[in-house]
Amino acid sequence: MGIASAGGAGRALAEWIVNGAPTMDLWPVDIRRFASFNNNPRWLHDRVKETLGLHYAMPWPNRELHTARPFRRSPLYDRLASKGACFGSKMGWERANWFAEAGQRSETDYAFGRQNWHEAVKREMNATRQAAGIFDQTSFAKLLVQGRDAAKALNRICAADVDVGIGRSVYTGMLNERGGYESDLTVMRLAADRFLIVTGSAQAVHDADWIRRNTSPDAHVTLTDVTSAYAVLALMGPNARNILGRITSADLSNAGFPFATIREIDIGYATAYANRMTYVGELGWELIVPSEFAVGVYEALHQAGRDLGLVDCGYYALEALRIEKGFRAWSRELTPDINPHEAGLAFAVSFDKPGGFIGREALMRAKHAGAPVRRIVQFTLDDPEPMLWGGELILRDGKPVGEVRSAAYGHTLGLSVALGLIEDRGGVDREFIASGSFEIDLAGERHPATAHLKCPYDPKSERVRADAGEPRAAA
Repeated sequence: MGIASAGGAGRALAEWIVNGAPTMDLWPVDIRRFASFNNNPRWLHDRVKETLGLHYAMPWPNRELHTARPFRRSPLYDRLASKGACFGSKMGWERANWFAEAGQRSETDYAFGRQNWHEAVKREMNATRQAAGIFDQTSFAKLLVQGRDAAKALNRICAADVDVGIGRSVYTGMLNERGGYESDLTVMRLAADRFLIVTGSAQAVHDADWIRRNTSPDAHVTLTDVTSAYAVLALMGPNARNILGRITSADLSNAGFPFATIREIDIGYATAYANRMTYVGELGWELIVPSEFAVGVYEALHQAGRDLGLVDCGYYALEALRIEKGFRAWSRELTPDINPHEAGLAFAVSFDKPGGFIGREALMRAKHAGAPVRRIVQFTLDDPEPMLWGGELILRDGKPVGEVRSAAYGHTLGLSVALGLIEDRGGVDREFIASGSFEIDLAGERHPATAHLKCPYDPKSERVRADAGEPRAAA
């Protein structure tokens, strides 16, 4: 695509040189989306042949590459494979997308309608909503930031206040000078001078570079990529507390272990970090486990959860669960061109914290300008049959106003659910959203859609903060 992209690439580079930073989202061509291991000559030799050959191939939804795999494997890879995992690849990691039932092929049959994993994902979603699900999220990138100036440096780089008490977790964004998202991540304070950052699988190189570039060379701060040192097991669902409580001595109650808290606890024979956070909208913990203990923790959790409905779940279910809950994802709803006001995440910004932060001035200007001209909005189709994939046109009163950024079938809601970016020069406020009649164009057919000002699933997030209760029986 070099010749076709030459003019645009030249303009982007020129603007970058003149302004000192990109003026648009260049992530799809950012060298920081690769790591040094992607330069392995044997891996490149096998992979490049496939990518070039796909240039004019059918762009099936969720299409996976097959060459040079498996590449990076979590400690649980073999165990998940033995349970029927169908793997996809992200930043080289083999990740379970979905789990086949006994007798079912663990291979995806591509289609533009419902693919052959539709019912498998329904089972996994139902288990997470009704009992418990376990997700291998080892592919999360993990950065350790240390030093006496670590809190000051990170507080300038992050939009939220991360200079919090030891043992607290903070969801935040790293913004550029335009107020757009360079990344969104979780910052966990382990000690006065030590922070653990968990970010997206593809963002380790990018985020580490952004932090280093925006840290004063005189600051006493070091950054270490510790991604491979830890596995991550997300235990989610109404039975999560009861399952984890069977294999730990830690107090898991709301009073003893509040939301957005990280603690080092015993889990079976292992000692690991437990971060009370969720990406699916249910009670749960992200267990950050030293790699050599990952298998033991996984086995202990399954043994403890056998009679409480614990089920292995994949990334297709995770994606659908987070879209049902309206949670944003970087590179989809959050990009260098979209700010927290537009994303609906201004609540996660500490505008008045001491010292300010990168992008504050741009955000303040946007705040005082009134309703943003574009905004991320959640939609559900009124018809339960169609399947949305992302990229579809959104219409308001018959006129195009935006596009779908993320979509999945929300089995909890019984409908396709989407997060879309809609625009209007007069401002996208509550009145604009509530007064319009919306449709989503799927392959040339318009389907009525409902725009949601509040998430239709557990809008008050009561399930996330659920207190101790009776465990639910296995389905």
